[in-house]
Amino acid sequence: MVASIALPRLMRVGAGASRLLPEVLAQLGLSRPFVVTDPYLAGSGRVEALTERLSGAGTRATVFADTVPDPTVASVEAALAALKAGDFDCVVGFGGGSPMDTAKAVAVLARHGGHMRDYKAPRQQDEPGLPIVAIPTTAGTGSEATRFTIVTDETSDEKMLCIGLAYLPVAALVDYELTLTKPKRLTADTGIDALTHAIEAYVSRKSNLFSDGLALQAMKLIAPNLRRVWTDPGDRAAREAMMLGATQAGIAFSNSSVALVHGMSRPIGAHFHVAHGLSNAMLLPAVTSFSAPAAIDRYAACARAIGVAKPEADDRSAAAALVAELEALNDDLDVPGPKEYGIDPARWEALLPTMAAQALASGSPANNPVEPSAEEIVALYRRVWAGGAWLGIIACLPPPPFAG
Repeated sequence: MVASIALPRLMRVGAGASRLLPEVLAQLGLSRPFVVTDPYLAGSGRVEALTERLSGAGTRATVFADTVPDPTVASVEAALAALKAGDFDCVVGFGGGSPMDTAKAVAVLARHGGHMRDYKAPRQQDEPGLPIVAIPTTAGTGSEATRFTIVTDETSDEKMLCIGLAYLPVAALVDYELTLTKPKRLTADTGIDALTHAIEAYVSRKSNLFSDGLALQAMKLIAPNLRRVWTDPGDRAAREAMMLGATQAGIAFSNSSVALVHGMSRPIGAHFHVAHGLSNAMLLPAVTSFSAPAAIDRYAACARAIGVAKPEADDRSAAAALVAELEALNDDLDVPGPKEYGIDPARWEALLPTMAAQALASGSPANNPVEPSAEEIVALYRRVWAGGAWLGIIACLPPPPFAG
């Protein structure tokens, strides 16, 4: 099988990479940027520093700073209206996943028109919109290097996955120094999001040799450093490793796919406004335990990559160690379950069939090592509410054949 690989045309990675925006725009022949960001970054001085550097190079930028967490159709339309009020030849997404996803959506709508729902998967939007330059400020989503964006339809509480080369940035400036001031909760949630990307890219039915190498390398960078940045936000070496790992994980899943964790995570975010990385973290141990028997060798390789299983360990015990580590990581990073988060139990239970249907409709569960039924997804949601993973599934697997 031939793998279909797509990457940003230009990438600049390392301390100070964001300061190279004027040079990168010039290389691409772009001179009229529309900068999409969020209120926090606009108020922190980060956006001003970015636009001043552009001004110093003779480039005038217009800033839209009213993006919202988990972008909605309304917030995207507001950004689009601001873009249409001027004359721009590119969109710069500056921030975490929400500003970058908003920038991607606006870049496509500005050129092709229509409504965001028109672009919902399974539609594949490969014809390009306006060029996108992405500058991530969190080590998490990997959106700076992916061909996806996600926008919530607030009328139906559905997170719409939009797919295609049109959403792939032409350039990504990956500057870990932008993450040094991020708070602990955001650091943890985005970090587990990146780890989930790497694991799901590796176990996905669409995995390939290209994505495999990046996914394993991302795990090796993220796993030993996530607790470090949680404990010491100013740990530059750990922040650098996390940022690179998040980008590599983004490239990996963009060129394979995510799977059941993401399929189940999006409805939690849409209906209960749980941050995407946090809802991934809630689900990751239980979904990993459910899925591992169908790809025990793949999950065992993940365990070895993150350092919780020795190379000589048998696959079954390695996969069990992976689930145990994911649970321990949630404990160490104070990840609440849905109940502890404060979600209303009656509303959670009532929405389970809808959430299962939305998860399946996204297509992501079909990439999982075992494709679940709606009933199995509902059972997993209930297990996550109750707390704890399904270690018993792995423990009850038959032992591997005697190799002596």
